[in-house]
Amino acid sequence: MLDFHQNHFRLFGLPEQFALDLDDLSERYLRLRQTVHPDLYATAGEREKRFSLQASTQVNEAYQTLKDPLARARYLLTLLTGGQGDGQETTKDMAFLLEQMELREALAAAREAPDPFAGVARVRNRLSDQSRQLIGQLAASLEPASDLDQAATRELIRKLQFVRKCEEEADALEAELDEVF
Repeated sequence: MLDFHQNHFRLFGLPEQFALDLDDLSERYLRLRQTVHPDLYATAGEREKRFSLQASTQVNEAYQTLKDPLARARYLLTLLTGGQGDGQETTKDMAFLLEQMELREALAAAREAPDPFAGVARVRNRLSDQSRQLIGQLAASLEPASDLDQAATRELIRKLQFVRKCEEEADALEAELDEVF
């Protein structure tokens, strides 16, 4: 039924590449999920129930990984290089780090501003631009026909992680502001 040794791309019958049609991925996910969903095995034996639960978990994890550009880039890089990067590494691009610090300071300042939501929106717009740019660069870096520059690709992934972290901080601040206003 389901080969637990398949990578996430093969599980969904997709090519091992960064660029994916997310609508196609969602359709494949729904079809695959329907075949392994534990409710379908409610009256089956314990072995089949356990298999269904494992398969369902694997399908869900694979989908979550492939639908997210950052997780997909990390996963694909691991497949292509056969190894994991140091998760503790940080970017060495000082201009980028300074910009991230400025964005975090802008979020802190937004909290005290007369219109804090406008301040958060400005930061979100900058983060969205950065994210789009980094995802585009990752797509080019991880193109099947390109020569993989592992160091440069890892640097792009680290930068996107910074952007995501700042986006999470903006989400948290917005939620906090929603409670106050």
